[in-house]
Amino acid sequence: MTRTFRIVATAALLVLAATTSLRAHDFWIEPRAFTVTPGGLVGLRLMVGQDMLGDALARDDAGLERFIVRRGDDQQSIPGRDGGEPAGILRVIGPGLMIVGYQSRPHALELSPAKFDSYLGEEGLDAVQTILAGMTTRPMVAREQYIRCAKALLSSRVHGDPASAPGAQAAGQRDRAMGLTLELIADRNPYTSAPGQPFPVTLLYHGAPQPDALVIAVNRDDPGARISARSNAQGRVNFTLPRGGVWLIKTVHMIAIPPGGAADWQSFWASLTFELPAGTEEQ
Repeated sequence: MTRTFRIVATAALLVLAATTSLRAHDFWIEPRAFTVTPGGLVGLRLMVGQDMLGDALARDDAGLERFIVRRGDDQQSIPGRDGGEPAGILRVIGPGLMIVGYQSRPHALELSPAKFDSYLGEEGLDAVQTILAGMTTRPMVAREQYIRCAKALLSSRVHGDPASAPGAQAAGQRDRAMGLTLELIADRNPYTSAPGQPFPVTLLYHGAPQPDALVIAVNRDDPGARISARSNAQGRVNFTLPRGGVWLIKTVHMIAIPPGGAADWQSFWASLTFELPAGTEEQ
């Protein structure tokens, strides 16, 4: 390989990496497996990327607000080594639905007006676009603080044991609010659902229903065929997921920060991951 070719190839890779980093703003929790057996350990990876392709982030205790798991009424912190990957290790105690919740502390981001406008369009942040349209002059840089609010639903069961099947303990088999600032809640247990059935989710902001937010569902095996809808007055979005597999449901909410601060905008990025079975043993 000639020196000139190496320089051109390296430059092309740097441009590609820069473009990817600008678009790679999705954040989600990806466990080693979504359906697990009691008694084992499950690694929980914190992923950043696009279309469910991305890189795992190391645990950063300084930037971590909370990292918890709820089983029924029991809630515990998820342990892990600062700087380690996977970011958390979950011990599977018994059968049932496990709800993992993560919230970061604020992170800073600066974007040019063109990139900021593209970002607002992708995430359906119409209210922010309306504010910008009413400005006489716009700042040269959009200064944003963002907080990541991610959840994952895992199912623990003993294979072949009907008593531990997802539908056998209905009282402990529902997603519920974890107290994240912006939070997606599955109103139906995905592990007792199937493709083609209604799959409603509710979006909460500070514990109250958040209307008119663009909510997007992405399947890991077919990320191009994404589904989107806006939340209604009750914060609900009614999806019908067409196929099984791992799903990411995501949304962004953004508010203006009063002048004089270190940022102009505060955003919250919410995500929910789970695996929808191709078929179910119990409905």
